[in-house]
Amino acid sequence: MAHLLNLKTHHDARGNLTVINDIEKELPFKVKRVFYIYGVDRSLRGGHRHKITYQAAICLNGSCKISNNDGINNEIFLLDDPGKCLILEPKDWHVMSDFSENSVLLVFASESFDANDYIYDKYL
Repeated sequence: MAHLLNLKTHHDARGNLTVINDIEKELPFKVKRVFYIYGVDRSLRGGHRHKITYQAAICLNGSCKISNNDGINNEIFLLDDPGKCLILEPKDWHVMSDFSENSVLLVFASESFDANDYIYDKYL
C-alpha cells in the first residue's frame, strides 16, 4: 500500500538540505529510472498501476495530490514538502492532480520503462 516517508532534512540559516544518503537503504527498491514531471496544466497524470514497478515520488517544488487505490483502500496524498516521499507499490492505481504553478514532481522507479508493465483499468 502507498505510504509516506519523511526524508532526513537539515535546516539552518542558509536554507534546507534534504538527503537520501544511501538510496538503496532509504527506498524499498533499487532505482533503475528517474523522471520528473513539470509544466502541468489542469490535466490529470498517471491513471494506471503497474505489474512490477515500484515508484517513489517527491514534489521538489510546489505541490500536487496523488489519489491512490490499492484495490481495498482509497487515499489522497498531498505532496507539498520536498521532505515527503510517497512510495507507490505496483498494485497502487494512482492519479496525479492539482499541480501548483511551477511544481516539479520527481519520481524514482524500480524498473526501466516497459509499456507492457502498465495496467490502465481501474479497480472495480
